[in-house]
Amino acid sequence: MKNTASRWLAAGALVVIAGFAGLNALAYSHADAMLRFSDGGPRTATPEQLGFLSTLRVLIAGVNIPRPASHRHPAELALDCRVLSVPGPPGITLASWYCNRGRGTPLIILFHGYAAEKTSLVSEARAFLDLGASVLLVDFRGSGGSSESYTTVGVHEAEDVAAGVRYARAKLSHDNVFLFGRSMGAAAILRAVHVHGIHPDGVMLEAVFDTLLNAVRHRFRAMKVPAFPSAELLVFWGGRQWGFDGFEHKPSAYAASVRCPVLLMHGARDPRVTLTEARRVFEAIPATKKFVIFQQSGHGSYLSNNATQWRNAVERFIEST
Repeated sequence: MKNTASRWLAAGALVVIAGFAGLNALAYSHADAMLRFSDGGPRTATPEQLGFLSTLRVLIAGVNIPRPASHRHPAELALDCRVLSVPGPPGITLASWYCNRGRGTPLIILFHGYAAEKTSLVSEARAFLDLGASVLLVDFRGSGGSSESYTTVGVHEAEDVAAGVRYARAKLSHDNVFLFGRSMGAAAILRAVHVHGIHPDGVMLEAVFDTLLNAVRHRFRAMKVPAFPSAELLVFWGGRQWGFDGFEHKPSAYAASVRCPVLLMHGARDPRVTLTEARRVFEAIPATKKFVIFQQSGHGSYLSNNATQWRNAVERFIEST
């Protein structure tokens, strides 16, 4: 009896160990698929759009996210806009569009979200131009016309933000530089302030998550599958693959370093970031700040959903800064 019980315990332990190893291997593969863009193929739908069979397929095989690209031309934004190549960190070039309305105008540098590229912010850039500002739209590494084929959800992209600000200060001759970022772009801005010591004159943030872990948890919940321990494993292995601690990627902590005025905008129906999480970021900011809620918006363009509210918020912010 004792030998039989020992064998059962040993077999059970092996099953647990094998299961744990398999779960880690799956998480490693999923993290790689989410952070390393593919060469092509159909893009996996957003978590909210996945049906039961599609969700099951994603859980087994992972996502497919082709490298974000666009064939649009800056003249679509304005006839006097031009392409710029902004020098990033060593070995990285950042493709950009620049629309100059004159030295006396503020410059708005726009940073896009995860798995997107600069043309996803053309509507916002056009609105800033209508307000009399100049704009610089930047492709993060791995996206659009920039080099590389990966993303780190705002960690290494913070270096790209810092590079864009340094370039603007040195080469573009605008007295005031504002930063606008959506989701990952917003997180990268806050990290750039905290880690790389940039000093913008004002910051506008949309749909910023408080921690990477919470952002990943919400993706699993959107697929209607348990977040634990999958989210923790995904964050761990993603960080290991790209040389950072994913559990320490916290815009809510970075926010404490911001000293310039901040406009933080958030959608009340955002399934990726709750209002409570957005407020956590907002409350950590020690500078002059304003929180604007878009009651009918989710995790997307607030300008597209409520143009009047968005334009009023950003115009008042720029004029008062």
